[in-house]
Amino acid sequence: MPISTTLDQLPLKQNAEVVAIDWNAISETEGRRLRALGIDEGVAVEKLHKGMFGLNDPIALKVGRMMIAVRKAHAQVISVQPIPVTTLA
Repeated sequence: MPISTTLDQLPLKQNAEVVAIDWNAISETEGRRLRALGIDEGVAVEKLHKGMFGLNDPIALKVGRMMIAVRKAHAQVISVQPIPVTTLA
């Protein structure tokens, strides 16, 4: 079983499920914005890109059919469980 990590530590092109969000670590307004973008517990995400020049900010995610960007500070409070890639035999 994969070990959970935070979204900022998830490898690129990795699919994962959001398992927990530390809502107390971000403002109420920021929390509403994340929910409006579809980020909540149980949602599948894929980390697509991260910022250039070593800043790693922002982070581009695929949520459903949308591509969104979140700040690294927000990604650090989102715990995810990597979804293993299954191979067809």
